[in-house]
Amino acid sequence: MTAVREAVPGLLWSALLATAAFLLADQPFVKDSLRLSALLLVILLGMALRTVMPLPPWAQPGVRVAQRPILRWAVAGLGFRLSLGEIARIGGPALAVVVTSTLVALLFGVWVGRRLGLTDKLATLLSVGGGICGASAVVAADSVLHAEKRDSALALGIITLLGTVGIVAYPWIGRAVGMGNFLYGVWDGASLHEMAQVVAAGSGFSREATDIATVVKLVRITLLAPVVFYLAWRARVARSRVADAAGGTAGSPQVSLVPWFLVLFVVFATVNSAGWLDAALVKQIQRADLWLLCLGMAGVGLQTSFADLGRAGWTPIAAGTAQWLALALLSYALACVLIR
Repeated sequence: MTAVREAVPGLLWSALLATAAFLLADQPFVKDSLRLSALLLVILLGMALRTVMPLPPWAQPGVRVAQRPILRWAVAGLGFRLSLGEIARIGGPALAVVVTSTLVALLFGVWVGRRLGLTDKLATLLSVGGGICGASAVVAADSVLHAEKRDSALALGIITLLGTVGIVAYPWIGRAVGMGNFLYGVWDGASLHEMAQVVAAGSGFSREATDIATVVKLVRITLLAPVVFYLAWRARVARSRVADAAGGTAGSPQVSLVPWFLVLFVVFATVNSAGWLDAALVKQIQRADLWLLCLGMAGVGLQTSFADLGRAGWTPIAAGTAQWLALALLSYALACVLIR
């Protein structure tokens, strides 16, 4: 009970930030013009506060609770965004484009990040975020990697910046090279970062392309579970090696071989795909889960200042850009070969 009482003030503080970002993201100007997600907004609000003032000691226990246990429940809830039936409709060639280009982009992203001197964890966060589904993937990966606090915020900022460029550039590129609706939809869904960015870039081309891009993006999101399972296994192996070398247990957080929240992610995706829940209820669950994600990311933002990001320099942006360009070029080339 003492631990619960200590966590309440920080949780309330994080909840206020989450609610503010959640409501602000729904405003027409922010949603339709700025196209900023609630997750990025809550990070920015938290970082702004952290920049002008230190995190009070009374808030620290609750902020840590928001950043870890609550954030993991929110990651599990992402399963309600998946529908395996819709994914099957896009056909084998499009599936091959998405899976192949995503896996190559994940490997390339980690490689180029390391070559540019990034830490392994930051390179992995950028790679998973850029290769799969943006902010949600960064959150899920960080829940098993336990990266530096600023790394999650930095990865989120870079992904949002690049995705915003893509919203403007993709429709123009699609028309310039003469893409059809299906080809453009596959390319958009297979290479842009966030679902919101995919939809925005699709709507700038055609309604049919938007529908295709949305389903293709869902295919990429299904890869989140196996990738994070792998990261959890890798983190556990690395911890065991460090412990063996030290002749005892290492001090870093223990990582389960099969994280419970990823098991729930798969369960929730299965339930959603089976159609057992009313569509209106699923939408409400998705909204509630987005708020939980905001609550968790408030905990990240409140522990990171803009000065922390400034010290990172341009190298992470270069790494994220290189991965995005590689993914965009590869997915387009594969789509031309397999679909046209």
